[in-house]
Amino acid sequence: MILFGLLTVALFPSARVPGQGKRPLRILLVTGGCCHNYGFQTEAIKASLPASVPAEWTVVNEGGTGTTAMIPLYDRADWAKGYDLVIHNECFADTKDPEYIRRITAAHRGGVNAVVIHCAMHSYRAAEVDDWREFLGVTSRRHDHQSRYPVKAVAGKHKVLSGVPAEWTGPKDELYIVEKVWPKTTVLAVSASERDGKAHPVAWTNRYGKARVFGTTFGHSDEMFRDPVFIRLLGNGIRWAATGD
Repeated sequence: MILFGLLTVALFPSARVPGQGKRPLRILLVTGGCCHNYGFQTEAIKASLPASVPAEWTVVNEGGTGTTAMIPLYDRADWAKGYDLVIHNECFADTKDPEYIRRITAAHRGGVNAVVIHCAMHSYRAAEVDDWREFLGVTSRRHDHQSRYPVKAVAGKHKVLSGVPAEWTGPKDELYIVEKVWPKTTVLAVSASERDGKAHPVAWTNRYGKARVFGTTFGHSDEMFRDPVFIRLLGNGIRWAATGD
């Protein structure tokens, strides 16, 4: 199902950005699949972007609620044509067809910027090819239990961390175990496992071909999408990926 909407809500003020007054950003949000409250998350994601960055949103929610789907959106090679940014919030862990996956990543390699949230990291984890994982900037196949994981910023001057505390603890969420950080990834913030104390990236940026990519492994719980710090981080990440600012 495809829904269309124009963002008019902001949860926090932001400074004027370069290019304000030009056409709104065209953002495609891809969502659906297993395990999460995607209707609620969609509205929170849309509301995270500051009002100073006007945007026109297209939301695609396809594939049902299972772990295996090949959604119609990606049937065409030009599926992302006309968009400034694609946000991936889909969760299809057991989809593994390499040609299907490469239709997705080819658009980003060619320059379509992206934001990847939570279960996007576990989407297509059954695939033998690494294209999706290279695009994400991290490789993760499992997570620790839900808990209130303290977060520590490790790249404090990055634009995505503007207004985000150097240390903060949000609501309960899952900690994704990151087994590989890809070479063009810059880790922005980490949280430590309560099982072995190892720190794992929870926010980062990546360069994939010509595209900017922002990612976060948080976003399982509704409570996280109500947390003002996470919302600030997410809005900053969307803005940076879409505009570079």
